This record gives sequence, structure tokens and C-alpha cells, in this order.
Amino acid sequence: METRKVQRLGPSTLAMTLPADWTHEHDVEKGQEVSLRMGGKGTLTVLPESATTEDTEATLFADELDADALERAVLAQYVLGRRVINVETDEGPLGSAHINAVYRAESQLMGLGVIEETPESIAIRCSVDPEDFTLDNLLRRLESTGSTMRGEAAKALAHENHDLAQRALNRERQANKIFVLLLRLIFTAYQNPNLARAVGLESGFPLIGYRSVAKNLELIADNAEDIAETVVDADGESLGVESSTVRRIREFSDQVDELTTLAVDSVVERDYARTVEVRELFAELKDREEEILADLPEMDNEELLRVRELLVSLQETAQYAMRIGEIAANLALNEDNEYVSISSSDADAGI
Repeated sequence: METRKVQRLGPSTLAMTLPADWTHEHDVEKGQEVSLRMGGKGTLTVLPESATTEDTEATLFADELDADALERAVLAQYVLGRRVINVETDEGPLGSAHINAVYRAESQLMGLGVIEETPESIAIRCSVDPEDFTLDNLLRRLESTGSTMRGEAAKALAHENHDLAQRALNRERQANKIFVLLLRLIFTAYQNPNLARAVGLESGFPLIGYRSVAKNLELIADNAEDIAETVVDADGESLGVESSTVRRIREFSDQVDELTTLAVDSVVERDYARTVEVRELFAELKDREEEILADLPEMDNEELLRVRELLVSLQETAQYAMRIGEIAANLALNEDNEYVSISSSDADAGI
């Protein structure tokens, strides 16, 4: 870490020089303005003007990438916050596989659209403005989407309704779009601290926690997809589950819904008391999978495997929600509240 000496310029003004390497890298010259942002824990961030006005642009060279790699590269550039993504080739026109890869990526991402296309290049632009969303709102939307998928899948199981299970599967694309948009906002807020406030945070500290929460919510949505696929794979056949067992599975699903909602609330509200509730509810559900399996009547192996897959997915969802609760506890206990008072060691020493 580099240190700088603070100098007095007047009766009430203190000043510090900027590192020459930093000013050269960001084209900061005498007379230009920089932005100052005061954060938590006594931090002060200096930002060049370009950090708030620059629209980043990336160019991908399709000659060096196969179709799958190109699709992943477009996704990566979106997550990294690029405003415009160009796909180009120097060896003749773009092949159909590369073109299809770009359009597949576009269909998976929120706010992305092709703005220009020639035989040798495609330009796609992201119209998402970070100020249009907050991370907390997107976390709630992702949790709600996963909960809706899980509810539809549970009803599909109870009524052996193939169409309802398919409806749940169709929501997976929306869940993935929200997740990737969350990643984009997290990465851009990390790169540009000015955006942290735009997406609803007072500082950049919670971003690492939000990244983990988003991933756990994506896994929760994947589990809801697995439940729906189990019903779809039955292809109209009975799962061979007694109505009393189906009722217990649905009750289990409802309790998992309560747990995931509570976990996300504890993150958004920075409420340590809610994280305690998450832990207590998870303790009640920890052995629910084994309890239901132990009470199952005799059934053939294929039917038993389907039921077990359903229960494993619900139990894993509860575990992911518990992880979210643990992250929420860390965030909640990083600031003064009724449970903790935080002071710096310098202040304690009288420095």
C-alpha cells in the first residue's frame, strides 16, 4: 500500500497529491475535476471523470473462437459491463454457427440487442441502465421466480399435470436472465464505486456477499427446474405416490418457500434477528427428507428414485437458503445495531 503525506494549504484546507502513475493511466490533468466518494469505515474514493462517463466497448475476434466459446465470450462481456460488444472476423464473412451463437447469447441476456450487422461483423448493445434496478429488488425477483417455479412443480406433482410442470420449466430462462443481470450490476459497481449507490448500496463492501447470494438463488431456481423435470419425465405416468405423501411433500415445499423468502429478507434488511429465524427454521427442516423417505410405502425402484429426486432438490434448496442466511448475518453484524457496537482500534487507543 502506498502512503501519502497530508499537507495544509490554508486555515481549514488539507491536501494530498495524486500518484503520477494513476493520473497518467486515467488521463487526469491539471484543471480537470475528479469525483470524491465518502464510504463507510472512513474510506474516501477518488474517481476520474472517465469513471462516470465512459461507455466501455469490447471487440471479440470470431476467427479465434468456435461457436460455443464465442457465445460464452459474449455472456462474459455482458457480465463485465460492456455497453457495446462487437463480433468481427478477418477471414471472410461470419459463419452461420458464429451468427447463431451471437443470437443465442442475445436471447439469454436482458436489455441486449443487435444494432448493426454486416457479413463480417455484428454489433450488439446493452440498453440496461444500472439506475433502473437495485440489487435488493433483483434478489427478491430471483427468489420469487424460483419460488413460483417450485410451487408450480409441486402442484404439477400433486395433480400429475404435465403442462403445469412445463410452465415451471419455461420460467428458468427468466431466472437465468435475472441472475446474469445481477452479475453485470455487481461487476460494474465493483469497477466503478459511483455505481454502488446507483444500485442501492452505501458502499462496495456487500458486493462479494451479494455475488454469493445471487449464485445460491440461481441454484435454488435450478432445483425447482429439477423438480419440474421429474414430473415431465414421468410423461403422464403416475409417480406412484400416495396422496398423504404428496401432501407432505407439498408442505415441505411450502416450508422451503418460507425459508428462502426469509433468507433473502434478512439480506435486504440487514436484520440479524431474521438470520436467527432462518437458522431455526432450517434446523426444523434438516431431516425432513429422510423422515418422508422412511415413511414411504412399498414402491418400485423407478418410482422411489423419482420421489427421492424431488426430496433431494427440496433439501438442497433449504441448504442454499441457509447459506444465504449466513451471508446475511455477516452483513448485518458489520454495522452498529442492537446486537453489536463497532469501533476502530485507533479510537480505542485514543489515537
